[in-house]
Amino acid sequence: MYHRDMIVGIDEVGRGCWAGPLVAGAVLLGDPIVGLADSKKLSKRTREKLDADIRVSAVAYGLGWVTPFELDEIGLTEAVRLAMERAMAEIRVPYDEIIIDGNYNFLSSNPKSSCLIKADDTIQAVSAASIVAKVARDQYMEKMALTHPGYGFEKHVGYGTAAHSAALKLYGITELHRRSFAPIKVYELT
Repeated sequence: MYHRDMIVGIDEVGRGCWAGPLVAGAVLLGDPIVGLADSKKLSKRTREKLDADIRVSAVAYGLGWVTPFELDEIGLTEAVRLAMERAMAEIRVPYDEIIIDGNYNFLSSNPKSSCLIKADDTIQAVSAASIVAKVARDQYMEKMALTHPGYGFEKHVGYGTAAHSAALKLYGITELHRRSFAPIKVYELT
């Protein structure tokens, strides 16, 4: 009988954002899903459709959230590790391997883990993880736009853009902003 390797793919979204949580996705796929790719290369509509497909057909998936406050407290590297650990805590089925997108193994204490550059574009489970994390984070930031009007969170989802910078000049920082990030520190001093 053919045995397919049970690979958990992991990727994180929002590392460079000025505002909002850092979110990691972990996905253990069952059957292959057509159209999976790095979430950044897909349209919003395609991501949302694939996200729904992944959630229905995956053997298991998890999301790990790290708040801006936690990130400020522990730093970016530890925040990425914590997000990935929280995502993996949701995977409650046996697996053979963990593949993390990038060149740094944030879960090196797990002997089944390894990292691979551009895995989010070459390994289906990692593509799926990048998609579920991006969709969840984007939807969260769209909700935050309702309670923080004027910041444009529904458009830039917390990334550093000219519009975001202009909003910071007008309204100042919020509890969603990462105070340890240099572009945000400027506004804390004013």
